[in-house]
Amino acid sequence: MAATDNVNNNSVSKPSLYLQNMDEVQKVFQRFDTNGDGMISGEELSGVISALGSGTSPEEVSRMMNEIDSDRDGFISLQEFAEFCKGDINSIGDGGVRELREAFDLYDQDSNGLISAAELHQILTRLGENCSVQDCTKMINSVDSDGDGYVSFEEFKKMMTTSK
Repeated sequence: MAATDNVNNNSVSKPSLYLQNMDEVQKVFQRFDTNGDGMISGEELSGVISALGSGTSPEEVSRMMNEIDSDRDGFISLQEFAEFCKGDINSIGDGGVRELREAFDLYDQDSNGLISAAELHQILTRLGENCSVQDCTKMINSVDSDGDGYVSFEEFKKMMTTSK
């Protein structure tokens, strides 16, 4: 959010756990594109996944690259990344549920089946986001349908598969 947004209208944008618009997609893309060349390589993808604390095998990184790299040039462009981000998880069946579970598990640091504000804060901080635990609590509350203060896998799945 630009600093002028707060100055001009005193509103605070609602934080979210998913990518709502192209600005957010581009911001995440740039975090993956560590060398700034406009493309995400397999090494860059692997590096971000490792920073999140996941021990992904080279074969799994290769599978992810093949899934997202639609023009088969060996890199993920911003356009390919945007298409992947807006993809309908429901349309890819069991593989989509498996990928959602893998994404959920990256956030669920203590493996208790729930994402807390502290866990979300830890992951976002590792990704270079500058947000407070209170911001993360607001994000959690925005998708916490049962009001327990956590995001369960079912809530996460619903959030990720709802049309944006």
